[in-house]
Amino acid sequence: MEGCNKARKTLSGRPWRWFDESMLDCCEPLEKVKEKGISFGKLVCLAHCAGAKVEAFRTNQSTIDDFRKYIIRCSASEDCHVISSYHRGAFKQTGTGHFSPIGGYHAGRDMALILDVARFKYPPHWVPLTLLWEAMDRVDDATGQRRGFVLVSRPHREPGLLYTLSCKHENWVGIAKYLVDEVPKIVKSKDFKDFEEVLTVLFTSLPSNFGEFVKWVAEVRRREDGDHSLSQEEKGRLALKEEVLRQVQETLLFKHVVTFLSSVNSCCRSMSVLVHKNELPDIAEKVCCQGARILAGKFDSSERFYCRETCVKCLKANSDKPVTLVSGTVVNGSIEQEVDVLVPSSQIGGCGCGCGPSNCIGIYPAGNDILTVLILALPKETWSGIRDEKLSRQILGLVTTENLPTLLQEEVLHLRRQLHILRRCQENKVVPSCRSKWCLPRVQMTWSMTESYFPEIKT
Repeated sequence: MEGCNKARKTLSGRPWRWFDESMLDCCEPLEKVKEKGISFGKLVCLAHCAGAKVEAFRTNQSTIDDFRKYIIRCSASEDCHVISSYHRGAFKQTGTGHFSPIGGYHAGRDMALILDVARFKYPPHWVPLTLLWEAMDRVDDATGQRRGFVLVSRPHREPGLLYTLSCKHENWVGIAKYLVDEVPKIVKSKDFKDFEEVLTVLFTSLPSNFGEFVKWVAEVRRREDGDHSLSQEEKGRLALKEEVLRQVQETLLFKHVVTFLSSVNSCCRSMSVLVHKNELPDIAEKVCCQGARILAGKFDSSERFYCRETCVKCLKANSDKPVTLVSGTVVNGSIEQEVDVLVPSSQIGGCGCGCGPSNCIGIYPAGNDILTVLILALPKETWSGIRDEKLSRQILGLVTTENLPTLLQEEVLHLRRQLHILRRCQENKVVPSCRSKWCLPRVQMTWSMTESYFPEIKT
């Protein structure tokens, strides 16, 4: 944490590229982790959530020779890291189950360097590799499964450009189960006549607080000296987000979803959350305040942050296309901080210039694009139970990912992997050698499609 705090001071308006442990809220609520710790399976889930490419091995799924090869390879590489799950008792240390990265290997003595994360308790220390393997080859009483090791590396590119799933709220367990287990049963149990009927049944059966599960991602940055200008890197990232949104809106499925939602009776409580369209000014204050809090490294602090002013602005420099910003002046005691949120503009409607709600037509997040990508992200076998052959062919034509543009295809497959991993983590299962691209390396703000307007932070 000391290194992270120093790093924050040098950023000077750039996106924050370091983790704070308060952001590692995926797969298990932080309060529960602090109280009971975290299992091997949930650690693997967390590594996926934090954007890593992961390979996980329990000791009964590998050998000490393979473990040695991995340590040797990763010790000589900046792109690979080994995390060991072991029992402290084997080293005659106080405590039980523990996780720490392996920092090096001594070939002459066949020893591994453990960089103990609890360095206040134990500084980095060398242990015989055979003893480390013995410490890992113990059963975790909480899960009844053996411990092991995890290989963590950086993915080749960043997925999750615009959409992500959230485990911040505990209701994610029921939602993941509904989407993976219950939806196929519903599809198989009913004799649907058309796609609109399918959408009606699926969405009226959604668990409560569903909107807290699917999030829309935008970037938060600190602004200094009133400078709104964007770097080429920021423009590039924003352009990618806008391209993903454009590709979503150009799918035939999106048009079906828009038509369906426009026909829904808004007085129906179970459906009103889907047709509600958030306007940016309504959520700007909370977004900017949480962004300022996390950029200041005080996400878990009791200090009070409030927005003195928020505004939606459009920037246009030279021949560049307009860029939509939510700008806020956030006050914390005597300290003021100006924060910008870079918002992908919708291809439908205006650019959203100005500070009034009437000028925000075309600014999202909205339910229709989120529901579109969620339907695309459902496993292909979800629709295998459709009885009507013509309807089955229509749905498969709408949801198939093979013909999607590359960016959207990767976004959808990213969500599908997230959904699969969350479902597996719920059962405390780990798939050996499982790989996933789940990366949000900057400070990211995720917005709910519901009218609760409580954003959460992802990195």
